Formats: sequence, structure tokens, C-alpha cells
Amino acid sequence: MGSYHIPVMPEEAITYLKVQKGAWYIDCNLGGGGHTERILNAGGKVLGIDCDLDAIKQVSQKYGLTLNLINDRFQAISESLIICQANFSQIKEISSSLLPQSPAGILFDLGLSSYQLETDTRGFSFNKNAPLDMRMDRTQTLTAADLVNGLYVNELAELFWKYGEEQFAKPIARRIVEYRSHEKIDTTEKLAQIILSVKKIDKSKKIHPATKVFQALRIAVNDELTNLEETLPQALEILQPFGRLVIISFHSLEDRIVKNFFKAEEENNTVRVITQKPLEPEEKEIQDNPRSRSAKLRAAEKI
Repeated sequence: MGSYHIPVMPEEAITYLKVQKGAWYIDCNLGGGGHTERILNAGGKVLGIDCDLDAIKQVSQKYGLTLNLINDRFQAISESLIICQANFSQIKEISSSLLPQSPAGILFDLGLSSYQLETDTRGFSFNKNAPLDMRMDRTQTLTAADLVNGLYVNELAELFWKYGEEQFAKPIARRIVEYRSHEKIDTTEKLAQIILSVKKIDKSKKIHPATKVFQALRIAVNDELTNLEETLPQALEILQPFGRLVIISFHSLEDRIVKNFFKAEEENNTVRVITQKPLEPEEKEIQDNPRSRSAKLRAAEKI
């Protein structure tokens, strides 16, 4: 279970949530349950949400809970832990139907789990040759392969720039369309090689040339930014007064949404921003878990 996912900034997240014994908290990205475990250990109770059924199954198994299909959602319920398979954009409805009281804190850890990146069949990583999938919720139909093989040059270029801030968006899009004219792009390896034919590996840079395109496709397939924008107002609405909202993001587009939301709500006197600058992982954590290097944590308290 420990290899499923290493939670990012776990101590900082629990500190900023200000966990109180017996109070309910929502972990909007259950993943391997690392943050949830710490909330439970601190005496809190948790509603854990994840659209990835694999994550739901893993954590349910860990705590010896039985999953049941209720209203088209897999759920497991105990006195201190409720697990629900859903997109966090449904947080208001899920909270009102499953929680006995308003949550005292809500945590978002917006990164992919190690499990998702390392599972050969999921197609999130260019380091594993896999079907070009990238769906977090595998009941949805749209995949990364559909986008890569179906969009026009300009649509692909716009997607890579908008969601990946990829400087080589246009030439990569052209090369993709050229390649797929004679062969379908259906694996992560094919796509990574196409990108590498346009962008060479630069050893002075920490990220792989394919990183931004893969990020853009993942965001588009899962509609991540729209979901985040729709969820933040709901999360604030359902929080108890003086409840905490703690959000860990992993790229500038997400962080910008969180920063702007907090700023606007502070101006409306609905929150007090606790982190004037985002927290970043300590050097030791980055060494132990390199995937944490781009993480930023922001926190606010409902007034």
C-alpha cells in the first residue's frame, strides 16, 4: 500500500487543516489515502473522494471496508471514514448526502498518484509504453488517443499551449498530424517519440521534452481546470465557519486558479488567506519524492 502514492507535504497539509478531534474533513483526491491516514491519526473523520476506482478499492481494502454500488457510485462507509467514487466537482451534493455535519476542512491534492503514473495500462506517463488513455475515471469515453488522432493542427497547437504552455506547440501539432496520416498514434511511446523528433532532450533542463504535451492532454481529457474552477466555490460554501481550505497544486495553471479564487474571496470578506505566499516542499522531501518538486500549497480560512 505504501508504494501506491507518497503524499506531498503531508505534515504541512495537516497543520494547515488544523485537524480537530471528531470533526469531519473532506479529502478530495483520496489517491493512496496518505493524507486521509494522517487526518484519521490526528483524530479527525474523513470523507474521501476519488474518481479513480482503483484508488477507491485500494483504500477500502486497507481499512477493511466493503464497497457497495449505491446510486451509480461505489461507496464504503464506517463511523470515521466514508469513501466515495466521484469527481470532486460534485462535492456539494456528495457532502450533503453523506456527511452528518458540515466539514471543518477540505483538502485538495491535485497531483497524479504514483500508482497512476506507474501503472502500465493507464497511459499517463511517457516513461511507460502504454495505450494513450489518461482517463482518471475509466467509465468516461474520451481518451488522449481520441484527441491526438482527431483534432486539427490548430486545435492541437492551442491545446498544447493553453494547458501545457508548450513553446513548440505548433511544430509538435504539425508533426502529429503528419505522422497520423499513415499510422494511428495509439501509444505513449509513439507520441513521446514524435515530440522528441521536434524537441530534443536538453540535459540542462529538469523536465523531459514530452512533459508539457502529456500534461496538456491529461488536463483536457479529465477537464481538470474547469472542474477545479467549479468546485472551489462549492467547497467554500459547504465549509463550517472558520473551516480551512488547503490546496496543493502542481503546475502554474492550477495554482493561478487557486490564487485568484482566494484573492477574490478575501476581497469579498469571505475568507482569510493564511499563506500569503505558497508553501513549497523542503529540499529533503524533494530528494525523497522528486515528484513533489513543483508542488505549491495554499490555505485559507472561511470567515
